[in-house]
Amino acid sequence: ISPVRLSKRIAPIKVMFKINILFISLGLTLGVSAPSAQELSNTGQFLEGVAAIVGEGVVLKTELDRQQDLIIMRATQAQMELPPAHILREQVLERLIIEEIQMQRASRIGIQISDQMLNQAIAQIAQNNNMAFEDLPALLAEDGINYGEYRRDMRKQMILEQLKRIDVVQRISVTPREIEACIADLDDNAVVNSNYNLSHIFISVPANATNEQFAEAAAEANDVYTQLQNGANFGSLSIQHSDGDTALQGGSLGWREGGQLPSLFFDVVGDMNSDDFSEPIRAISGYHIVKVNQVQGVTQKSEIEQTRIRHILITPDQIIDEETAKQRLEDARERIVGGEDFGEIAKLISDDPGSANAGGEMGWTNPGEFVPEFEEVANNSEIGELSEPFRSRFGWHILETLERRIYDNTEDLKESNCIQRVRNGKLDNETELWVRRIRDEAFVESRI
Repeated sequence: ISPVRLSKRIAPIKVMFKINILFISLGLTLGVSAPSAQELSNTGQFLEGVAAIVGEGVVLKTELDRQQDLIIMRATQAQMELPPAHILREQVLERLIIEEIQMQRASRIGIQISDQMLNQAIAQIAQNNNMAFEDLPALLAEDGINYGEYRRDMRKQMILEQLKRIDVVQRISVTPREIEACIADLDDNAVVNSNYNLSHIFISVPANATNEQFAEAAAEANDVYTQLQNGANFGSLSIQHSDGDTALQGGSLGWREGGQLPSLFFDVVGDMNSDDFSEPIRAISGYHIVKVNQVQGVTQKSEIEQTRIRHILITPDQIIDEETAKQRLEDARERIVGGEDFGEIAKLISDDPGSANAGGEMGWTNPGEFVPEFEEVANNSEIGELSEPFRSRFGWHILETLERRIYDNTEDLKESNCIQRVRNGKLDNETELWVRRIRDEAFVESRI
């Protein structure tokens, strides 16, 4: 798998201790980047400030106090009941120990979060809360949160998320039989497994209506249907003709779960896609025309624009610094422009294990499959254009966009959603087992 591809979004992970719901609500994680126990013992002055020795690092009492105070403050604001103080302290310390173990492992396998990545994540949080990025520090200060600590904790959270993807998510196996069973369930229950945004036009008849009254309503409904076929606006026709409760709102019924739709609609919407509208449907009270504005589900038809890309990656490390990595790609680009084969150069110098042997080719890729900084360059490149060197969180790249196409990915989407569904069903248990294993394998000495 190419490192520039994004992992699928994972459902929130169940944590080991009840107190973690408070950490999630804060958007923070626990712990600090602690100095090693050996460094502290050289001075002999800070040993009393150590709450626990964890492998090659420590958990400090100051951080333990900070996190415990923060939890108590948030619990008080949320009117949540906490365990006795000594039990709470033990739980907080245990969570700090586990995160210190995880951070040490992340460091060993080279997981890093750059300032650019951190700023992008925080900017997204600000945008989701309808505020400017530069206003966030002041808002956090009003809530008693130091912005520097917030950035540090956010960086840690992102590191731990990447670690869990590597150590847990990517190791959860999903068998073909499990995928087949999931797809069969979705196909058999397409409407139940979807959400629908609907609009509605209702042409009513009186109670105990005569055949003539039904005929009049049918004529009006058919006239509305003909206008819709000719391109008339559904909302406008609803205001003019509908007797439904939401007629003045353009007939909007909002989002409805498939399993909770009236049976009259349930039997119709299963064969409809977004922007489709039904023929008039006769009911005891009159005629209905239903429109599907949007569908959220795994069985709806889906088409996407795919891109075929090849790239070369140079990853800076202890031997190759940033400037050297960039210069190597500038030299490679000159050679390719001069007529040398892109694929052969990629095989020789690319650090991407997922594409180097294929001459840098990454196959057909979907929107959102790459990290944003890579996808932006790919989307803005013309066919056959060789990009200038650019930086992503994984290193320096040059890329060439080879082709674009419109692709019906309905079946692919259904399969990927089923893989995600099955994987999420196993995630909680696998995470608990992973945490327990790394905790058991680590050296921990409590000092409180």
